Amino acid sequence: MAFASPSSRPPADPIPTHWRGCLNRLRMIALQCRSAAYTDLFKACALLSTKHDMARDAHARALLKCLRQAVSDQPVFYRPGVAEVSFDEAWLLRAIMAIASGDQDSFSFLIRSRVPKLHQRNIAFLIKGISERFRQI
Repeated sequence: MAFASPSSRPPADPIPTHWRGCLNRLRMIALQCRSAAYTDLFKACALLSTKHDMARDAHARALLKCLRQAVSDQPVFYRPGVAEVSFDEAWLLRAIMAIASGDQDSFSFLIRSRVPKLHQRNIAFLIKGISERFRQI
């Protein structure tokens, strides 16, 4: 997972203010996962699906550890508090927001547009878990 410095250009599609807390929490977890051991996507999902009492960050941690396995490029997450939003952060937040609003069509489109068929089910499971847990805050 790459951490980049934002450019000087303004974000093309700003994230709604009430979703900034979710973005910053994901960025904090991404920082923690940067030095963590590689986690296989299938194993991570299998572990989480059997533990209903997992903390809200567990799905995010599993997704961020496995995201590189499911997308073609190294995901870019900025440091917490940065105003600019990377393509990867925007994609993930849009998917989380689609689930939260019940927009299954947009969610399916976002997953299919970026994730190979082999990994779509697991990535969708993790993103749905994140959305459900962050909604409970």
